[in-house]
Amino acid sequence: MKLSEERRKELKITVDYTNMTDKYLGAKGYSEKALNAHARRAKAAHAYIHANRGRDDLFLGWTELPYNQTEIVEDILTTAKLIRKKFDAFVVLGIGGSALGPSMAFNALCHLHYNDLPKSKRKGPKFYVEDNVDPVRMKELLDVIDVTNTCFNVISKSGATSETMSQYLVIADLLKKAGVNIRENVIFTTDAKRGNLVKISKELGGVKSYVLGDGVGGRFSELSPVGLLPAAVVGIDIKALLKGAAAMDKRCKSSDFHKNPALLCAVLQYAAMADGKNIGVMMPYSDNLRAVADWYAQLWAESLGKNVTLDGKPCNVGQTPVKALGVTDQHSQIQLYTEGPFDKVVTFLAVDRYKETSPIPRGCESIPDVAFLGGHTMEQLIQAEMFATAYALTKAGRLNYTIRLPEVNEYTLGQLLFLFEMQTAYAGAMLNVDPFNQPGVEAGKKATFALLGKPGYELQRHDLENAAPDPDYIV
Repeated sequence: MKLSEERRKELKITVDYTNMTDKYLGAKGYSEKALNAHARRAKAAHAYIHANRGRDDLFLGWTELPYNQTEIVEDILTTAKLIRKKFDAFVVLGIGGSALGPSMAFNALCHLHYNDLPKSKRKGPKFYVEDNVDPVRMKELLDVIDVTNTCFNVISKSGATSETMSQYLVIADLLKKAGVNIRENVIFTTDAKRGNLVKISKELGGVKSYVLGDGVGGRFSELSPVGLLPAAVVGIDIKALLKGAAAMDKRCKSSDFHKNPALLCAVLQYAAMADGKNIGVMMPYSDNLRAVADWYAQLWAESLGKNVTLDGKPCNVGQTPVKALGVTDQHSQIQLYTEGPFDKVVTFLAVDRYKETSPIPRGCESIPDVAFLGGHTMEQLIQAEMFATAYALTKAGRLNYTIRLPEVNEYTLGQLLFLFEMQTAYAGAMLNVDPFNQPGVEAGKKATFALLGKPGYELQRHDLENAAPDPDYIV
């Protein structure tokens, strides 16, 4: 996707926080003075993130991904071309950001019924992401693919992720039984030098591998080979994706939150959290952006949900992300958001130009409740419903703001993803927590290791066995 300067301006995403202000919400909104009260903290957060850009030891390596992958991108494009020629299916084996990112980009930028299209109308092989260890899910994936004609992308930095490695063991066993050389059907995305996938690659005689850098955590990895390889395989323009991210990064250079979209969103959410709005609703009005809400939920929850500050003080911070879809969830969740507790802030994702318009034919002229729709388009209808929902929330005194995409394509999605990543980093710094660790997740992992008999976890296993369900409390 080659873009002129004029086209880049046309595709610039914007943040409209009209419905967060006291001008439209009265006492329940924020005055410029109230928002500016957070300016010093926001500038300090901005200074910290930008002073430490690219530092692997602080897990800020992802900030340089729009710029430092020229050779990697060319290699990925070559590999993707070979995969499209050789295989009928491409399966991502991963969990967390390793799965949510590829799923999100696929949903956003490919045909919504991509796998149902005939091969002649698809840009690549059928695409699947296995992000769970539900045995039914694995069995039923195997019902619809031929493992001998499928490329499996195993994504785990450590190669010790129980979920991903259990999936790998199942697939490796099936490939062996089918007489297939495992390395012919498998690509690893992992650490450069350490970890179990590196060892396995050596044992297999060298598996094609891509590196997940030391400073790139899973939930910040979509713009790395974790997301770029799967995207390229299904025909997504990964160069345009990175250009979009770079364009947003350029806008994030400013320490003035009125000029920096990501810092503005961080300030809005920080102000809301400080005001007791501990639920953040992400509501895209586009089926193509539906999975963005899933990806964002992990990014926001895992990054900010912390019980200790950077200087070791106890805290319990974070905002619970909730996923909604417009228009679908106007008929379920909006009732709660409009008339329920004042504990939420709603972020709308709006699209100015959908890739389809779908005219609504005239008909049922004798029934005014139906006839008024004729002559419009579904594009007009969904946009009207989003505006009307935002209006209704505002009239009810509910905080909401809108991130607007001129259209959904690689360039605008790259901007959006980088905005959310920078927003999360800024918010973590404003809250004085580490947004790049996940000790709460690690605790559950270790308990799982103990239950399944992993060496070194014997004492914890004893404790877990004593924590079995108490029959006195089972009804």
